[in-house]
Amino acid sequence: MLRLERVGKIYPTGEVLRDVTWEVKPGDRIGLVGVNGAGKSTQLRLIAGMEEASSGQIVKQGEPRIAYLQQEFDVDPSRTVREELFQAFGEAAIVLGKQKKVELEMGSDRAAADPDHLDELIHELGRLQTRFEGLHGYELDARIDKLLPTIGFKLEEADRLVSDYSGGWQMRLALGKILLQDPDLLLLDEPTNHLDVETIQWLEGYLIEQKAALVVISHDRTFLDRVCNQIVSTERGVSRAYWGNYTSHLEQKALEQEASQAAFERQQKEIATQQAYIDRFRASATRSTQAKSREKQLDKVERVEAPIESVSGPSFRFPPAPRSGAQVAVIENMTHSYGENILFMDAELEIERGDRIAFVGPNGAGKSTLLRLIMGVETPDEGSAKLGEHNIVASYFEQNQAEALDLSKTVIETMFEAVPDWTQTQVRSLLGSFCFSNDSVFKDVGQLSGGEKARLALALMLLSPCNLLVLDEPTNHLDIPAKQMLEDALCAYEGAALLVSHDRYFISRVANRIVEIRDGELVIYRGNYAYYQDKKAEEKAEVEAKQLIAEKEAKRKANNEKQKQRASRKKNAE
Repeated sequence: MLRLERVGKIYPTGEVLRDVTWEVKPGDRIGLVGVNGAGKSTQLRLIAGMEEASSGQIVKQGEPRIAYLQQEFDVDPSRTVREELFQAFGEAAIVLGKQKKVELEMGSDRAAADPDHLDELIHELGRLQTRFEGLHGYELDARIDKLLPTIGFKLEEADRLVSDYSGGWQMRLALGKILLQDPDLLLLDEPTNHLDVETIQWLEGYLIEQKAALVVISHDRTFLDRVCNQIVSTERGVSRAYWGNYTSHLEQKALEQEASQAAFERQQKEIATQQAYIDRFRASATRSTQAKSREKQLDKVERVEAPIESVSGPSFRFPPAPRSGAQVAVIENMTHSYGENILFMDAELEIERGDRIAFVGPNGAGKSTLLRLIMGVETPDEGSAKLGEHNIVASYFEQNQAEALDLSKTVIETMFEAVPDWTQTQVRSLLGSFCFSNDSVFKDVGQLSGGEKARLALALMLLSPCNLLVLDEPTNHLDIPAKQMLEDALCAYEGAALLVSHDRYFISRVANRIVEIRDGELVIYRGNYAYYQDKKAEEKAEVEAKQLIAEKEAKRKANNEKQKQRASRKKNAE
């Protein structure tokens, strides 16, 4: 389908890609991975034709239809669902828009008062209708009707406004628009950002069933494992393709690194042995000839290069936490709502020292609100949500924490402002843990990417010792190495932690209890995420079994009623 051959890309700020070679074939579902700034999005823009390579080439077989869903997808909240999807048809959508404007003008006072103007409008409408028909425009609504249930919408929802739907459903519309273009290749840049788990799982299933080839950027390791059959890793501007999913590619990389290191060490040992012989007998009367011969042979040996270590992730450990009381926080008979939307009804929960609780539920269930209630940022309508009474020291990371940063200060100035007594070595060491090294610490905060700002805000929050961490979507915008750093730190953390995250891998590694927000209640699962998934599967099976029994009972009763009616009719006939 297409192939990138020795592609390089240089921006005014520096080189991003140096030697990128990989290909896409029909049926491929490729995950692009690498740290933030590795050039993943750049590769998608090059494939989409939005930018040109500085070196190398992208070779396409024929003219593949390529559709690109960017990180910030574009939908118009003022349109209806059908109108938004119709934008996928390009010129047909433009012609239809002009038709509607002409039809509105035909009903205006001016058209009623000016026959010549009305004749012009009728002529223009006829021309537009002819063009619309030439574009097969009258067949396009049927294509939208066919697509709607595929992306989760009911046919009757086609005339609802886009603004009525959450970000996850708007993402479905954005995806639907590019699918209506009937692409041969889908390019998706971080499609799972800000989606709840239910929508991510829908997207996984949908992409697996798609016929189009796929290239996707994601930091969601579970998503990459479930969707991708090939991984392209980009490090230091160089790419390497691996067959299999994300976990498989990690195993292959580890084996490669191990083999490269072994080959390098074997050769270094042999070189050292030969060099020792040469040094020992170079001046020998009887063996100098052999020594010179070996020296010539050694000069001709093609050296095995020392293996380059993979881009290593940061490391961090939380400061030792002061010991808290056994009860860290408690929710009692709590009811809370926004207008008519009741989020919690008589909710109960006790959080104890050592708990690492992940709150789960769909977007809008109230997960972030629950954290704000516990932290006292909001007050419940009824009941209480409060921290424990004995030595609770809490740190709270909100989703918009990065927005509070001073954009005019540099990274290192921001840190020194928080810890003025620290030495430069201490500050640089901590920043290094969050992937700020060398000259990047002197960048203005305003120049940082979203992920870099999130890491800086997180680093600032973690400076003070605490025994309760409250983290609302801490992994948003973090690349995989940074997520792993946070996971390792949380697993070693001795205090309590309350987490909201849509990253299932992150929750699986960190949480030891799951609390699901369901119909206003806090449903507690006393185990990790795997335990929660098993219990949910059991609950679903029980519900389905009960439904099946109810259906069979209803059918039995209906049959009995029919038999009674037949018997009654027969008796009356006799």
